[in-house]
Amino acid sequence: MQGEHDGGTISRAYREHRPYLVDLAFRMLGDIGAAEDVVQDAFTRLLRAAPGEIADERGWLIVVTSRLCLDQIRSARSRRERAHDPGQIEAAASLARPALADPADRVTFDDSVHLALLVVLQRLTPAERVVFVLHDIFGMPFGTVAQTVGRTAQACRQLATRARYKISADGGARLDVTAAEHRLVTDKFIAASANGDLASLIEVLAPGAWGDIDYGPGAARPRVVVTGAARVAKHLLHYWGPATTLVSHPVAGQPALLGFHGRQLAGVLVFTIHGENIQTVHVIADPAKLSPLNAQLAGPA
Repeated sequence: MQGEHDGGTISRAYREHRPYLVDLAFRMLGDIGAAEDVVQDAFTRLLRAAPGEIADERGWLIVVTSRLCLDQIRSARSRRERAHDPGQIEAAASLARPALADPADRVTFDDSVHLALLVVLQRLTPAERVVFVLHDIFGMPFGTVAQTVGRTAQACRQLATRARYKISADGGARLDVTAAEHRLVTDKFIAASANGDLASLIEVLAPGAWGDIDYGPGAARPRVVVTGAARVAKHLLHYWGPATTLVSHPVAGQPALLGFHGRQLAGVLVFTIHGENIQTVHVIADPAKLSPLNAQLAGPA
C-alpha cells in the first residue's frame, strides 16, 4: 500500500507500545480479548497513516485506543449488554498482605481475590469510565483526556469527580487505585517481561527480592520459593515472558498484575513495592483459585 508506514517502523512501535496499550485497554474494558483486539485495530490504523503524518506515535495510539474502547463501551451499554456479571467476579480468592521479612513465611489467602475496582468501573457511564482510567489510573493530564473523549478539559474534570464519587459511594475505601509510583514500577515490569529483557527486569527488582508461586495443594510442588533478583527475574521470564500478556490491576489494595496465556488467566502476580523496586512477587497459579476469575475474564470463544 503506497504512502503508508514501513514495516520496520510499525514493528518498532508495536514492540515498544503494545504492552502499555493492552494494559490501558484492559482497564477500560475488563476483557483481555477485547483489549487485544482494540489495540490491534489501533495499529492497523497506524499502518494506514501516511509517513510523517503522525509526529507522536505513542500519543496518537493512546488516543485511538481510548476512543475505540469508548465506542465499544457505549455500544455494549446501548445493547444493554455486559461482558461480566459484577456479582460473580468477586467470588474468586483475596489476598492477605504478604510479609516482607522472611521468604520462608507462607503468604496466606482467604476465600476471595477481589477485583473490586474493575467491578465498580463497569457501573460508571462510558465517559466517566474512560476519563477515570486515563486520568486517575494512568495519570494523563486533563488536556490529553479531553482530546481523547472529545470534551473540554473542564467537562473531563467533572466526569472524573462524578466517577470518584460513585466509587467512594460504592465502598471506595477498599478500591485503592494504584499509587503513581507503583504505576511506574508495574509499567517497567510489564515492558521488560513483554520484550524478554532480563537486564531491565532485574533492574526493577530489589537486589534481595524473593518470589513464590502457589500452585495449589494438588500440584507435585504446591509452592516454589526463589530468592535473589537475578534468579527471580529468570523464573519470571520463563513463565511470564513475551508469549504471555500482563495487565495491571490492584488486588486487595496491593499492586498486582493479571497474567494471561492466550486469553485465559494463568496467574495473579502480587507485588510488595518499596520505592522504585519490587521486593516480593507472590504468584497465585492455583487453578482452583483462578477458575472463578477465568470464567469472568476470559474473552468470548
